[in-house]
Amino acid sequence: MLWNLFLFFLKIGFLSFGGGYAVIPMIRYGLISRGWIDEAAFQEAVSLSGMAPGPIATNSATLIGYRIAGWAGAAAATAGIILPSLLIIICIALFFYKLRHNKWVKASLYGLRPIVTALILISALHYAFPIGFGAAFHWQTAAMLLICAASVVSLLKYKHHPLLVIAAAGIAGIVLF
Repeated sequence: MLWNLFLFFLKIGFLSFGGGYAVIPMIRYGLISRGWIDEAAFQEAVSLSGMAPGPIATNSATLIGYRIAGWAGAAAATAGIILPSLLIIICIALFFYKLRHNKWVKASLYGLRPIVTALILISALHYAFPIGFGAAFHWQTAAMLLICAASVVSLLKYKHHPLLVIAAAGIAGIVLF
């Protein structure tokens, strides 16, 4: 099981692009399709990982590995998810100054931006509507979308500090829900 955990997260680490939140849908699909964890446990693990300091993908891998196979599972999953990034960063650092002005490199990075945005949006939608889109439209959904819109306006238009906006959104959630 440890080897399978390591290989699973190694594959995720090599095939993912765009940061932790972009990886969450791939991790979710792989774990649930293998029957290693159920939806509720996965959402709990990712929620806890998001609250902990550090990258959410690494935190999620560690917590999920621990749930599946204890401390050894946590170590295997963590090693699997960070090893590809470490190797890639070392290689990029060696060649970055030579390739940074290459038009192919610039074009490929610009081409990856839309898919990373889509993966983050899909992850957000899975957490916004965990029971599906059809049954989720009621007053609570409207309130959640209102808090989201107000947060975006507050951050972009009025340039409020993100911690202030997070606190205000939390207070609004307490009041409304």
